[in-house]
Amino acid sequence: MPYLQLDVTQTYPVTTKRLLAQRMSETYARMMSVDIRRISVAIRELGEGGVWRIPEVGGEPVPVALMMLDIRKGRPPELRMEVAQALCAHCIEILDIREDRLNVEFTQHTGDEMYHPTLGGYSPDWSPDEA
Repeated sequence: MPYLQLDVTQTYPVTTKRLLAQRMSETYARMMSVDIRRISVAIRELGEGGVWRIPEVGGEPVPVALMMLDIRKGRPPELRMEVAQALCAHCIEILDIREDRLNVEFTQHTGDEMYHPTLGGYSPDWSPDEA
């Protein structure tokens, strides 16, 4: 943890996905004050028809992308919004995803719900001192 997951309906070259994973990891580590070695990024290419949303009442479903961010509990809403906006900007720039077709959802966990054997076991709980 953190686990940054992006569900998309297209396929991308490995070099493009590597660049996105690098940018997302660097941005998240800097903004959330976390050890970059704890971050995992998944870019899940679900294919055409893999993710849908109806953007307006009475409208038709359209293909979209969804980012799920599993993070440590406790960060202020304002910081989470800034991180979401920054990560979306990378997706827009690198993958050419439309801003109005990208959503972000957070799932917050305590440190003891995240295990990293190479980093000493459980993650520490988040503290405002880390900001």
